[in-house]
Amino acid sequence: MDRLVKAEAKEVEVMFLKGQKCSSSFKLTNLMHTMSVAVSLTTTNPSLFSINKPFSTIPPLSSASYTLHVSHTSDQPPLSDPPDAIAVRATMLPTGKATVDHLRRLFSKPGPHVFRDAVLTISLVGPHIAESLISQKPQSHNLFTKAISGCTRSQLTRLLKPAVENGSADAVACLLEAGADATATAESLMPPAIRAGSLDVVKLLEASGCEIVESVLHEAAATDRIDVMEFLLERCDEGLEVDSVDSEGRTPIHVAAMEGHVRVIEFCVSMGGNPNCADSKGWTPLHYAAWKGRVKAVECLLECSNVKCVKDREGRTAFCVAAESEESDERRRLVDLLGLGDALMRAARVDDVQGIKRCLGEGASVNGRDQNGWSPLHWAAFKGGIKSVKVLLEHGAEVDTVDDAGYTPLHCAAEAGHLQLALFFIAHGASQSHLKSFPYLNLLDSFQNQVFLPSKSKTLM
Repeated sequence: MDRLVKAEAKEVEVMFLKGQKCSSSFKLTNLMHTMSVAVSLTTTNPSLFSINKPFSTIPPLSSASYTLHVSHTSDQPPLSDPPDAIAVRATMLPTGKATVDHLRRLFSKPGPHVFRDAVLTISLVGPHIAESLISQKPQSHNLFTKAISGCTRSQLTRLLKPAVENGSADAVACLLEAGADATATAESLMPPAIRAGSLDVVKLLEASGCEIVESVLHEAAATDRIDVMEFLLERCDEGLEVDSVDSEGRTPIHVAAMEGHVRVIEFCVSMGGNPNCADSKGWTPLHYAAWKGRVKAVECLLECSNVKCVKDREGRTAFCVAAESEESDERRRLVDLLGLGDALMRAARVDDVQGIKRCLGEGASVNGRDQNGWSPLHWAAFKGGIKSVKVLLEHGAEVDTVDDAGYTPLHCAAEAGHLQLALFFIAHGASQSHLKSFPYLNLLDSFQNQVFLPSKSKTLM
């Protein structure tokens, strides 16, 4: 015989309730036909769990009931992994009777007379246990699965929200499989799923019929989740628009601009989104990017929109919004991008030396670019403004900066026929390596290397 007693179950389930005394009963049966057995019950964590009869006797072929108590009331369940357990030991008792002290001495002496009959796992179950496990990372799949086994369908459904907010795809999958209803919540679970950042949770909810509300794209834009946006737009090809608006008239591009998520802006535009759209107060995405100091977003929006001069309902452009913000490196860069850069370009075009100095003094970038990649130095060179060129170089302008077509200020000066200025550039270290032909070569015969420049026309702005 390998054991003397048998447990009716391999585990003892305890329904845990916050702040309440918790207990559970279990039963052991004597397998001996003619002899009583003595039983010893101990837990792996006696400070947390106690048993009403740690020592007892069971008559032949009879059963006895025991109660496991959680020793302390608490809002935090006493979870452990692996879970705590009850060790069941038994020994034959020919006399049929014994005092507790006698039984304690009997089990204190190890030997072949003591059978290790069973180890009963203590399983804490119920919604409070499940909720506690959801907040743990990493989660124990086995503990969680066991915990929700004691939950009703309504309890399972209520547990969906914390599981979704925690971004736990495993917990959400377990709850849905156990019977939770993703369509029975007061509000759609999709927005919190997106905020939690789990595409797997989003997919699980979509497959379970969860409502996809219009704000989902705004949530994805706010969290820089292009993958979520792609999935939702693919699944909801009807009824979900990339330019959907919230209660304030803002599109996902507005949100992405506010958060500085350039990839989302580019994605939305590629999907047909309108970067020029204004919200209920007249703010474009550019206004929001300027307000929040999102330099990269402003640069992106300037490339794909034409709203630099659009005014809101109070008559403010994005430049005004940026200028009103607190002094910072970002503010200076934005003011340059949205206003000073244009003023500096204009000053360079008309050889306005004082205007150039004023713009540079206010923070304009000396190496800023226009839509063609021209810097102020390109414009000054093309217009023949040698005084402007000197001031720009004194303030750190790059002499060999190239535009979108690969042209340097030297190219521009030479092509426009400003030979003295071209010689000035060469004298100040401008590279001649890109010049291939130059119709005024005889005027540069004082230089050792022949200089070549291709013909090019540029429309003046």
